[in-house]
Amino acid sequence: MQAPSIGGVMLPRGNGQTVRLSRGASLTDFAEKINANPASLVQVMFNLGEMVTATQSVSDETLQLLGEEMNYVVQIVSPEEEDRELLESFDIEFGEDEGGEEFLAPRPPVVTVMGHVDHGKTRLLDAIRKTNVIEGEAGGITQHIGAYQVATEVNDEERRITFIDTPGHEAFTAMRARGAKSTDIAILVVAANDGVMPQTIEALNHAKAADVPIVVAVNKIDVEGADPTKVRGQLTEYGLVAEEYGGDTMFVNISAKQGLHIDNLLEAVVLTADASLDLRANPEQDAQGIAIEAHLDRGRGAVATVLVQRGTLRVGDTMVVGDAYGRVRAMLDDKGEALEEAGPSTPVLVLGLTNVPGAGDNFLVVDEDRTARQIAEKRAARERNAAFAKRTRRVSLEDLDKVLKAGEVQQLNLIIKGDASGSVEALESSLLQLDVGEEVDLRVLHRGVGAVTETDIDLATGSDAIVIGFNVRAEGRATQMAEREGVDVRYYSVIYQVIEEIEAALKGMLKPEYEEVELGTAEIREVFRSSKLGNIAGVLIRSGEVKRNTKARLIRDGKVVAENLNIEGLRRFKDDVTEIREGFEGGINLGNFNDIKVDDVIATYEMREKPRG
Repeated sequence: MQAPSIGGVMLPRGNGQTVRLSRGASLTDFAEKINANPASLVQVMFNLGEMVTATQSVSDETLQLLGEEMNYVVQIVSPEEEDRELLESFDIEFGEDEGGEEFLAPRPPVVTVMGHVDHGKTRLLDAIRKTNVIEGEAGGITQHIGAYQVATEVNDEERRITFIDTPGHEAFTAMRARGAKSTDIAILVVAANDGVMPQTIEALNHAKAADVPIVVAVNKIDVEGADPTKVRGQLTEYGLVAEEYGGDTMFVNISAKQGLHIDNLLEAVVLTADASLDLRANPEQDAQGIAIEAHLDRGRGAVATVLVQRGTLRVGDTMVVGDAYGRVRAMLDDKGEALEEAGPSTPVLVLGLTNVPGAGDNFLVVDEDRTARQIAEKRAARERNAAFAKRTRRVSLEDLDKVLKAGEVQQLNLIIKGDASGSVEALESSLLQLDVGEEVDLRVLHRGVGAVTETDIDLATGSDAIVIGFNVRAEGRATQMAEREGVDVRYYSVIYQVIEEIEAALKGMLKPEYEEVELGTAEIREVFRSSKLGNIAGVLIRSGEVKRNTKARLIRDGKVVAENLNIEGLRRFKDDVTEIREGFEGGINLGNFNDIKVDDVIATYEMREKPRG
């Protein structure tokens, strides 16, 4: 039925019918659903005061505004629903075991360790795995997530348990919540000397929301002031009643530091799984599961840690993980040993993907490479459209307060680059949750894994964005390009710092007392061994000048591998010198730090006091 015109444009009017559209749909997509001319919708939007092209991805609000104007109910399809419909179009059922009961076989429980920061989650995983994952982590925070499998003996029978190692700060709430959803059992770590803390309750709520049984590990029973009984009493208020008090939650007193009662904890996990859950899966079907972590490896390309949830994953299988796909070239277990196949509840590192998927993306094995490519491309297009729908509007964090007051910008645009997809996603999630009132909006225009590239600087230039490098640096000519274009690129290695600085900037409170000034970069051409001084780097100064007794960081393949180093010795031929300028060669001694290789870059800098604005 032809309706009265809207702003002089004749259009079919709806009678309150529902139109289903995906995030980031264009006016052309809308027009196809209602048999209208896209150009006429452009005209309607113009009449509503918005300039939109027919093929441009638009926001959910814009689509709904247009729907109301034309008497249609616009329903934005959720990403999960859209993905399910996409897989159904290929006759793929995700999340279901194929066949009847006779095809199901027992599988190990998948466990997530949760709890308040500093209550000992990492040290507990450490004690369980007999390895040390705290070393090398900035500020002692778990920056990346992975998965590990351990064996324990219960009733003279070997039982395996898979642990998902989740980050431990409240900033990683989204990741931890997702970790619980891919989990069978949650271990809640509570320090016996601290008791229940805000994040303990947050972790508990996540586990309850995911409907997983909880085993409580009362840690630090060896420290002064430890009171395990008090912890039991506090958790009773939150519905976790210990077995010894007549409840059904197993509490185990442990000391992760001393390695006390770890076996009892693992036994409690197995017993809880046996009592509360029916952990079975079909190992014979095509593998399906979830990506726990992914990153870019220089020698091996895109690698992803995946958890097989059903079926068996084999070398040579064609798999699609989020918007990445590929044939499994090799699989490694958590000890780095090659595997030919991995059954349900087994975590493996997979090589052979086209690009880096996101942490939490589901994966599935398909029969043909072509099918995998089509699914991945459609998912990528959907993500791209959704990203384009976020409107884009060059500012530095320091200028933001002035610019806001002048009414020049109402939002802060960010581009986030990191060394692993888990870190990037968690960082984005925590930044988007910052509550700074109505006056300013925060938008993440792009996020990705790897060094900051010229493409990132291009995007930042065109959209007044600030670039955040998390554990990565700029590569190639990106630094010079950023300086030339006036793009603010900031580097961080601890997530708290990013959140604090961005929040302070959004609140107009960022007044740094010191700023980092890059002095020069040196490329290592040769490594000389000295019995007295350790390794000496034979270098060519690429830019600026390198001075003795200044700070330095070591960059390998665009990633920062060591921070806070000192230029302790500087030589030209046989002479000690205080500085070496661009274009000259010399020798650099980094003191006790000896992990240097040819092609590494030593970037030197100093902290200069900055006048407060």
